[in-house]
Amino acid sequence: MTEPKYVLGIETSCDETGIGIVRVREGGSAHEAGARHQLLSNTIASSMDEHARYGGVVPEVAARAHLEALQPAIEAAIAESGITLADIDAVAVTSGPGLAGALMVGIGAAKALAVSLGKPLYAVNHLVGHIAADILDPDAPPLEYPTVALLVSGGHTSLLLVRDLTSDVELLGETMDDAAGEAFDKVARILGLPYPGGPEIDRAAASGDPRAIRFPRGLSRASDREKHRYDFSFSGLKTAVARWIEQREAAGEPVPVADVAASFREAVVDVLVTKALDACAEHGVPRLLLGGGVIANKRLRDLTLERAAQAGVTVRIPPLSLCTDNGAMIAALAAELIAEGREPSTLEFGADSTLPVTQIQVAVPEPVSS
Repeated sequence: MTEPKYVLGIETSCDETGIGIVRVREGGSAHEAGARHQLLSNTIASSMDEHARYGGVVPEVAARAHLEALQPAIEAAIAESGITLADIDAVAVTSGPGLAGALMVGIGAAKALAVSLGKPLYAVNHLVGHIAADILDPDAPPLEYPTVALLVSGGHTSLLLVRDLTSDVELLGETMDDAAGEAFDKVARILGLPYPGGPEIDRAAASGDPRAIRFPRGLSRASDREKHRYDFSFSGLKTAVARWIEQREAAGEPVPVADVAASFREAVVDVLVTKALDACAEHGVPRLLLGGGVIANKRLRDLTLERAAQAGVTVRIPPLSLCTDNGAMIAALAAELIAEGREPSTLEFGADSTLPVTQIQVAVPEPVSS
C-alpha cells in the first residue's frame, strides 16, 4: 500500500463535530527535530448552545447535531486545507470512549467516506488522541518518552503513563464518579451560573478568595493511597459545595459566589496537580503533558507550571484550540500510526463507549502467518 500523505480525522464522541486534516511527516523518526505532522485544518461545529437549555449534554441531541453538521464540517475542512477530497489518502475516526449514539454517527460517516474513496480507515482511541494533539504544535520540541499525561475534560479525568504514543499507554488512574469538567458544570448550576460551567466558574473565581472555604480533596487521604493513589473523585466535593450553600441560605446569610467558586476551583486543581506530580515522582518521569478541554482553566495551568517548576518537571500544553475535542487530534494519532508503518483498521468495529485507553487502535488486522 502506498504510504498515505493526507489524513482526514473525524471526532464525534460528545457535543462537538470535529474534522481535522493532517499531512503525514515524510521520513525520519518522530523524535527528530523537524519531523512533524503538519496541521492543515481544524474545523469544529459545536452543539453546545443546544445543550445549554438542559444544563448539560443530551446524548440524543448531540447525535442529531452531529448528523446535521458532518457534511458541512467536512466541506469546510477541505476548503480550509487547500486540497480536495480526492487528495485524502486515509480516514481516521474516534471509536471510543464517548457517547455511543454520537460515536455511531461519526463512525458511519468515516466508513462511508473510506469505502467511497477506496482509502484505508484508522479507528482510534479518543483519549490517546488528546495526547497526539501535542505533536501538532510546530513550536514545541519533539515529544519525549516516557511522559505522564493528565487529561481533563467534561467526560474524562485520566492520569496516564505514555511510554509510546502508538503502542504503550498505561492507565494510572481515572475518575470514579464525576469528571472534573462535569463537576464544574454541576457546581455552576448550584451557584446559578450558566452552562458550560467551566468558563463561568473561572470568571466568578477571578474576584474570589481560594482560601475562603476549605472544601474536601477527594481520595487524597493517607488511607486512599494504597488503592486509589491516582484515582479521582469529585462527586463528594460537589455535594460539599451544595451543603455549604444550603447551610448559608438556611441561616439567612448571602452566598459569596466568588469565594465559593474560587475555593471549589482550588480544590479541584489542587487534587489534579498533586496526583499528576506524584505520578511523575514515583515513575521517575520529569515530563508532564496536559490535555482536554478543562486545560483552558487558567488556574489549572498556572498551578501546574508553578508546582512543576519546583519539582523539576517540564510541562507540555498543546495549543488551547487543540485541547478541546477535535478531529485534528484524531488525524494526528492516525498519522503517527501511519508513519510507524501500522496497518489500517478493518471495517469490523463499532462504537465503544468504554474503550480502554490501552487500546490505541481498534479492529487491527491479524498478522499474516508465514
